[in-house]
Amino acid sequence: MKTIIVGGVAGGATAAARLRRLDETAEIILLERGKEISFANCGLPYYIGDVIKDRNKLLVQTPEGMNARFNLDVRNLSEAIRINREQKTVTIRKVDTGEEYDETYDQLILSPGAKPIRPGIPGLAEATNVFTLRNIPDTDKMRQYVDEARPAHATVIGGGFIGLEMAENLAERGARVTLVEMSDQVMAPVDPEMAAIVHEHLRAKGVELILADGVARFEEEGTRVVLTSGKTIQTEMNILSIGVMPESNLAAEAGLELGIKQTIQVDETLRTSDPSIFAIGDAIEVKDYITGEPVHVPLAWPANRQGRLVADIIAGRDVRYTGTLGTAVAKVFDLTVAATGNNEKRLRQSGRRYEAIHLHPGSHAGYYPGASPISMKLLFDPVDGTIFGAQAIGMTGVEKRIDVLATAIKGGLTVLDLPDLELSYAPPYSSAKDPVNMAGYIASNIVLGDSENVHWHEIDQIVADGGLLLDVREPSENELGSIPGSVNISLPTLRQSLDELPKDQTIYVTCQVGLRGYVASQLLKQNGFTVKNLSGGYKTWATVNRDREARSQVREETAVTTIKSEPKQVTKEQITLLDTCGLQCPGPILELKTKIDQLQDGDQVFVKASDPGFLPDVQAWAKKLGHTVHTAEMNKGIVEVLLEKGTATAAPVQSDVTKADDATMVVFSGDLDKALASFVIAQGAQAMGKQVTMFFTFWGLNVIRKPDAPSVEKAPMERMMGMMMPKHAGDLPLSNMNMGGAGQKMMKKVMKDKQVDALETMMAKAQAAGVRMIACTMSMDIMGIKKEELLDGIDYGGVASYLGATDDANLNLFI
Repeated sequence: MKTIIVGGVAGGATAAARLRRLDETAEIILLERGKEISFANCGLPYYIGDVIKDRNKLLVQTPEGMNARFNLDVRNLSEAIRINREQKTVTIRKVDTGEEYDETYDQLILSPGAKPIRPGIPGLAEATNVFTLRNIPDTDKMRQYVDEARPAHATVIGGGFIGLEMAENLAERGARVTLVEMSDQVMAPVDPEMAAIVHEHLRAKGVELILADGVARFEEEGTRVVLTSGKTIQTEMNILSIGVMPESNLAAEAGLELGIKQTIQVDETLRTSDPSIFAIGDAIEVKDYITGEPVHVPLAWPANRQGRLVADIIAGRDVRYTGTLGTAVAKVFDLTVAATGNNEKRLRQSGRRYEAIHLHPGSHAGYYPGASPISMKLLFDPVDGTIFGAQAIGMTGVEKRIDVLATAIKGGLTVLDLPDLELSYAPPYSSAKDPVNMAGYIASNIVLGDSENVHWHEIDQIVADGGLLLDVREPSENELGSIPGSVNISLPTLRQSLDELPKDQTIYVTCQVGLRGYVASQLLKQNGFTVKNLSGGYKTWATVNRDREARSQVREETAVTTIKSEPKQVTKEQITLLDTCGLQCPGPILELKTKIDQLQDGDQVFVKASDPGFLPDVQAWAKKLGHTVHTAEMNKGIVEVLLEKGTATAAPVQSDVTKADDATMVVFSGDLDKALASFVIAQGAQAMGKQVTMFFTFWGLNVIRKPDAPSVEKAPMERMMGMMMPKHAGDLPLSNMNMGGAGQKMMKKVMKDKQVDALETMMAKAQAAGVRMIACTMSMDIMGIKKEELLDGIDYGGVASYLGATDDANLNLFI
């Protein structure tokens, strides 16, 4: 049996090696028109960027090595120029000499790959600085140009995988990069709200991003690029990466049937319309694994898998290629972007019924250093739970979640099965509930009818039409940004506000990422309200809107940008260091506020945070409070900010009416969860510059009792009251699920694991930050509580003290 394989690299070289392992007697000829038969084409951008320093490491196998190991007839610099199907021969031309000859075959495998698209753009032929990337010679030319010319500016045309990888690597080599993409987003496999995260990161890395625009022409030998919008770019280097087209000319000239985009049509056994000729890799049409429709998916995994399968089929094994999911991953500076299956655009085109969820879990346990958020999206059938696709973006742990979901799709699992996946857990790697499990829980709630979603692209119109959007985040979070038209009632106070909400209309609920929104929606639903939760919460909505604003340049200050300015000269010893890595929003801002309050005007603090959301948050926060951000950038997944405390200035002339901006709250409850909510709100409000007054009355007095209170003389009734109440904050029960104290212990354990301060610590921090705590003297008399039993630093007063504080407050809460 004699097999000729046209083309090496992933598909062809894999087929040759596998066929030899299955049949030692087969005659196998591998033709490759280039010099190298097998190289790491996915690693080429990183050699240009000098991440991979040794060129030889790109060479997976040499002709001599393949010959020696597998006893193959490897003929490099040999191009197949014609297939003579009736004679079952291939005409081959030696590239270096031009000599032509015919070679017979029993089976022929076509693995010609795909080539970069070079459209007929005016001026392209005359441009001397335009490059495409496909193989080792392309890489050598580009690497040499970058090494010798050292371009100060490079233009990348196309925002796919290669374009983004080249943008990163050229930026790492010191070039300022402009990326031009004709579509309104980069990374076509992900949906727009996910791509917005990538857009934000590219801008934060200093890449000029031009979307929904294309190249009209090149001028001045490629040093001037004119876009269809009329915008011009002066550049020293151009990378053309607008896609690839299959190398199907050889098949077409042989009369083989072609499919979409001029791909070579094959069946499940990878046979073409000629049963003796097979085709694999980037040149063929495959079946979409989800929809069954024909698609072109030029990726490395399918090519490798098809190479092995075609060898099995030729060797007589009954195997099939069942379709391509399109699972893919890319590194974009500090981000990892991964996807599998169909996106929303594809599902809409196919007419499928589907639902989507968004979540933003941590990459691993929040209390272990280095945790960072992952933004995930899951697409599925809302009735039977069939999984259609998934997307994820983050710093770490992204690809393994997508790999699990790709496996789930191939295994026929539904979203109802995802919570049952027993995935490996240790704090450095995951959480006890892995993000995949969490996606399963959220999606299962929809399939089972426990919750309904509304999405980021729907909510603005809903609010504009008069819909009620309830924001259940804490006021301190709401101050940092909110969806216009939303009403803020924090989750801990929601039960006390039910009478204020309408039951004759749908209530739309949002929080930061969706979790508290779900809790609130369940609370409301069980109290007779019709509720929908905003999938992904404010975080998903805000990312999209910051992207829109950055594009329009209407409000440049809201776009995430890399800031670099010259701070005043100080010694290293004069800069305060603050590491908030591992904390989730709004933790880094609260820590920064505490630290800033300890500094003098003009002092500087250098902050590090692992939450990417800190980059826009700190800029908005500093602007609001008058501080100066000198540098704000992301390095290797860590946000680094150098901030100078605002210098005190003379107070402005006051108008007749002073704007109230303080916060007051009555703490009536002695439950642990409600006390925690009180101090979370208090710290957040204090961090936003408000003067906070907390008025403790009746059962709330137990919150501020000393754990080591001295024995004091009391009347018998007072002693009995004291015996029935918690002795101090550490004894407070939960309002629900206390279970004889077991629930309280569980809550404290979870708080410790999640690096959430204990109530006692929150109270101490609140006092240190200047939060005023007033104990109601009338309630003390009734409850039999003496001053000696309460914490030091507590003020004592009646209702007039509280009402006096409310005069200057625009936030009044009863907890």
